[in-house]
Amino acid sequence: MERLQKVIANSGYCSRRKAEELINDRKVKVNGKFAVIGMQVSDKDEIEVEGNTIAKEDKVYFLLNKPRGVVTTAKDDKNRTTVVDLINTSKRIYPVGRLDYDTTGLLILTNDGELANLLTHPKSEIEKVYVAKVKGIVSYENIKKLSSGVYIDGIKTAKAKAKIIRFDKDKKTTIVELTIHEGKNHQVKKMFESLGYEVLKLKRERESFLDLQGLNVGEYRNLTPKEVKKLYGELNSKQN
Repeated sequence: MERLQKVIANSGYCSRRKAEELINDRKVKVNGKFAVIGMQVSDKDEIEVEGNTIAKEDKVYFLLNKPRGVVTTAKDDKNRTTVVDLINTSKRIYPVGRLDYDTTGLLILTNDGELANLLTHPKSEIEKVYVAKVKGIVSYENIKKLSSGVYIDGIKTAKAKAKIIRFDKDKKTTIVELTIHEGKNHQVKKMFESLGYEVLKLKRERESFLDLQGLNVGEYRNLTPKEVKKLYGELNSKQN
């Protein structure tokens, strides 16, 4: 027996948090009756979500080097290219977390709702490494401020790691590597903006131990079973 929201998430239909919302909205039925949060189900139970009968599905895990001009969602009402469109699979997958339309780099897509929930949970504090091209010459004083935390939307960010990769004095730009473990909306851009710098380009280079090695822009690969197991081990250790 397992909790209903976990079974829905593991089916690949949606994340566990979304499953809980759907249950509360009376959009989930078990054996023809409306479900409640926390109820236990077995393989013999018939589960309907928004009128769709769900079944257990093999888990798939993809690591994508996201290009610019692609939206991080499973569907787009403006008919723009989504990150899911770039993956050749028959499974119902969705992106874990979000990269802006004009941001490139590492993005995980899966149908494993449990892993997605752990990766995005605040307790996990997964390190994410970004490389930003910034308008202006960033001072070392401001690098220290980024590292110790800055205020965005009235809240101070957690301590980070920041270092200057190089300057271009002629074009008056700076390349900065910033490592954070939070996931606030537009966080990296807002951190620089709080110090008066505009981000011209932004790329996520790494998430946890995963990087983009061997992947050109727009390319993707499957995560190995060893990588998935390592991710779960790291994430579960931080939940306790």
